[in-house]
Amino acid sequence: MSIETEIKFRVADVAELGKRLHEAGFREQTQRSFESNVLYDTPDRKMRARTEILRIRNYGGKWTLTHKRLPDVGPGEDAHKHRVETETEVSDGDALAEVFRSIGLVPSFRYEKWRSEWNDGEGHCVVDETPIGNFAELEGSPEWIDRTAARLGVARSEYMTLSYGRLFEQWCAKHKSSACDLTFEAVNSG
Repeated sequence: MSIETEIKFRVADVAELGKRLHEAGFREQTQRSFESNVLYDTPDRKMRARTEILRIRNYGGKWTLTHKRLPDVGPGEDAHKHRVETETEVSDGDALAEVFRSIGLVPSFRYEKWRSEWNDGEGHCVVDETPIGNFAELEGSPEWIDRTAARLGVARSEYMTLSYGRLFEQWCAKHKSSACDLTFEAVNSG
């Protein structure tokens, strides 16, 4: 269990950001790979009401189970997003999904993206190409995030702490979309 601290920001040009990351001393850890995520909850969305998520992720052929929640003490939101994150690799995400369904959990939200991962030895940057636009996340200490964002030319006013679910809700309202999931198929047809 660890506290994850991060911010997101919009990316106008993925290739240009890659160049800036390289110039800032980052090295690409994982080349652009497809990622699929499914959030699970109770049918009446009790986890969401408690600001928690339970996620099964398939990224580059690896399955991961993640639970996130607000910290017991300390900041939950400031200029940075803070979450308690418990994560473990699993061998079969489809089997785990069946277990979840068997105990009454239901898929509540699906989202997908193309992701690349970068590291500078101190912190982590991911670049996400989603159906609603491109975003990057900086994850590390608040001081590292602020220092790195400045080096990358990202103003503090560009910081975002919203989840992809919340960003998707805003996108649907703005575009009057009936899509229920943040998948390439749903967004393109909804």
